[in-house]
Order: sequence, then structure tokens, then C-alpha cells
Amino acid sequence: MAGEGTGYILRALGANFMIACAKGVGAFITGSASMVAETIHSFSDCANQLLLLLGLKKARTPPSDRYPLGRGRELYFWSFMVAMLLFLGGGAYSIYEGVHKLMHPQPVENPLVAISILGFALAIEGWALAGAYKAVRARKGSRSLVAYLKETKDSDLVVIFGEDSAAVLGLAFALIAVTVAWITGEHHWDALGTLCIGIVLVGVAVFLAVEVKSLLLGESADPLMLREIEKVASEDPHVERVLRALTVQQGPGEVMVALKLKFRDELTLTTSQLVDVINAFEQKLQTRVPDVKWCFVEPDHSD
Repeated sequence: MAGEGTGYILRALGANFMIACAKGVGAFITGSASMVAETIHSFSDCANQLLLLLGLKKARTPPSDRYPLGRGRELYFWSFMVAMLLFLGGGAYSIYEGVHKLMHPQPVENPLVAISILGFALAIEGWALAGAYKAVRARKGSRSLVAYLKETKDSDLVVIFGEDSAAVLGLAFALIAVTVAWITGEHHWDALGTLCIGIVLVGVAVFLAVEVKSLLLGESADPLMLREIEKVASEDPHVERVLRALTVQQGPGEVMVALKLKFRDELTLTTSQLVDVINAFEQKLQTRVPDVKWCFVEPDHSD
């Protein structure tokens, strides 16, 4: 998972850096408010991808006495910071810039330059979005796209997909705004395009913040995983039933499981034999469900 994550993050980082430089040149030449907003958006995205790479590196830190379950949730923290940066550095500033340009409209110089750069950027961002969607499609299974984005524990992929989607929409708005302003000669269209870009970025940032916050607080594992855990228990000849199952998502691909089980022959087993039964069950569970990195089993008679 980590390798894949680094791959699509690096793809997005490379695309955004090239686009940011091109947009910056275009904004300087044309003076377009939409181009300025898009330049800031792309450089903000570059910073976001660097934060995600940092989060992935920190999340792979082995468990220690201070962090006995590892630091997998660190990726969720940095993903949340990305959402905040997208909100403030991209969305809020773009809205401010749009309002300012509406009140003080300025003509777009060399609109063909702006249109050419935006078209180039749209093609590159479309390529990056296609790569992110390919990764999403490989993981979402039979779920709808919206259901996957709301349920997945892979915050880095959700952030990259959200950013790339916002980038494509923002570029489309900017391209339309600059083109209409050029054709009609009415400069307020450029400012309206900037406002639309800001609204899109704020909307995506809020969605990402809400989804990542739940993971940061300690969300349970995917319901499909919980059902698989219960299935493994029901198939074990020593387990009579699952009294309680608790799961916590510690990071992408890292789940902690605590089970309270009623064993069929608990009264006839010695302590040593019961320990062997529990150890065998834990090993079987982690083989069947590789994301289970920590498993704690408590034998009991009732919940």
C-alpha cells in the first residue's frame, strides 16, 4: 500500500509543480485573477503532497514504548493539515481575490497565452486524476465512488483524488472564465471564475476535513472486515460465539482487534491448552485478514 501511495502522490506532485510554474508565468504575463488563483492552488497542492509524503514516512515508524501501536494515525493528522491548507491557502484566498477583482476589475492581457496554459494544465491534471481514479477503482470493489470515499481508511488516496478532482474543476472554470472575458470584453467574468474556483476548493477541503477527522479520532474498521473477522471466529471449532468485537483503524492497512469469545470446551481445557487455542486463533485471524496487526482475545462466558 505504501508503495502505491508514494507512486500516485509523486505523480500528482510532479504534475502540480509543472503546472504551477506554467500558471505562474501565465499569471505574470496576463494579469488574470483566475490565473493567479490557479497558480496559488497548484503551489498549495505541491505543499500538500509533500505533507502527505511526510505523513506516509512517519506512519511507517515501528512501534515503540511511547507508541505501542505504532504511528499509523500520523498520516491522518497530515491529511487533515492538507485539508486545512487547501481551505485557507487555496479556497479562502481565491474567494478573496475574486471579490477584490469584482470590485476592481482589470483586463486580461494576452488572453490566448492564458487559454493555452490553462489547456495544457487541464491535460496534465486530467492525466494525474486518471491515475488517482485508477487506484480508487482498484480498491473500491463493488461500492459506488461516493460510498468508497466516505468509508475508505486510505486518507492519502482520498486527499489526492479530491485535490485532483478540484484541480480539474478549477481549471475548467478558469478556462471558461478567461475565454468568455476575452470574447465579451467584460472583465468581471474573470473574477467570477476565481470565485467559482474558491468555492470548489472550500467544498473539497471541508469534505476532506470531515472524513479525515473521523479517522483521526479512532474510527472502527471497515464493516466488511468486521464480518470477515466474525466469520473466522464462527469457523473455529473451539469458538462457540463472539460475545463482543471491537476494531480500531490505526492507519491505512493497520487494524487493532479486541475480541471477547465464548469457547466451547473452556471448562475442560487447562490454562496452557486455552492459551494454545487462543494463539492458534490469533494466528489464523491475522493470516485471513492481513490488515489485523494487533489482536487481543479475552475468553469469557458473557459480554
